[in-house]
Amino acid sequence: MEQNEPKTGKFALNFGVILGVVGIIFALMLYSLDMHYQGGFAVMGVSITLTLIAVVIGMLQFKKANNGFMSFGQAMKVGVGICLIGGIISILFNQVMQNVIDPEMMDKALTFQREQLLATSKMTPDQVDAQLEMGKKFSTPSMQLIFGLIFIVVTAFIYSLIPALILKKNKNVN
Repeated sequence: MEQNEPKTGKFALNFGVILGVVGIIFALMLYSLDMHYQGGFAVMGVSITLTLIAVVIGMLQFKKANNGFMSFGQAMKVGVGICLIGGIISILFNQVMQNVIDPEMMDKALTFQREQLLATSKMTPDQVDAQLEMGKKFSTPSMQLIFGLIFIVVTAFIYSLIPALILKKNKNVN
């Protein structure tokens, strides 16, 4: 009797949704602390850690369901799928955040960036304003979706690559 191999898409969907929900909870936590527009290394570090945890757990669960075996390709499908689904949920929630929950989010972010640039660079106020004005062109909802998806695809591949190489275990074909 032959066993059916588990589907990578099922694991990508399940753990991608979990990652998306955890990302929303993290974003709401930042919002409650009025830090949702600031970004920074700490926020990025937590986001990367959450993503890597979801990818590794998803791969491990797939491997377990597949009798301890997982090819590199299967691992990449699971990992990239998790990142894509979680990332799309995060992008959509970010649109809700800045258009419904906190419509002044972009203004707060620009003010925060302006203060940071003035404090940490040797740019004049006019140069900072010109740079921020140019950045506004890339902060429209459509541009955020496009650049967000491109960013997710690239980072999904990177975040999945090393765990896939470590966790893969091919079946011995005799």
